[in-house]
Amino acid sequence: MTALVYRDLPEPGFITGLTYGLSLADHPEWRLGKPELMITVESTDINWAIVPAIFADEWRGQQAFIYGSTMNHGEPICPETKMSAFVIFAPAILEPADCDIDVGEPRKVILNGCYPIHESERKFIQANGLEAFWKLDWDPFDVGRAPVA
Repeated sequence: MTALVYRDLPEPGFITGLTYGLSLADHPEWRLGKPELMITVESTDINWAIVPAIFADEWRGQQAFIYGSTMNHGEPICPETKMSAFVIFAPAILEPADCDIDVGEPRKVILNGCYPIHESERKFIQANGLEAFWKLDWDPFDVGRAPVA
């Protein structure tokens, strides 16, 4: 598994990370495409880009990594946060048309956004669904934010 790290993207003070290697696996739910993960947060700590790659490596072939999937890290992701989990949804800084990548295989690669969340928010998503969580007032880039659920 590879973690690609882009500093100051989309602007100074942000970090964006992409995985490469998740889409090389297979999963029964991947019918139209195979995912890679993308994270963008307001931080300079590269762990934000590395931890999703660790999840992808540990869970590829077992976890679908589709919209609404949650992952529990079990401890704070980085020293600057109390967040310990992630939820998967559309990438925040890309247009939908830019998320599908034709790699010449029968199935395309699809970039899925990976968002840091608090454990209480992960439980809220599991109980109420991703749409209910997404409608709450929260900043997906703010790694120091308080829980909203």
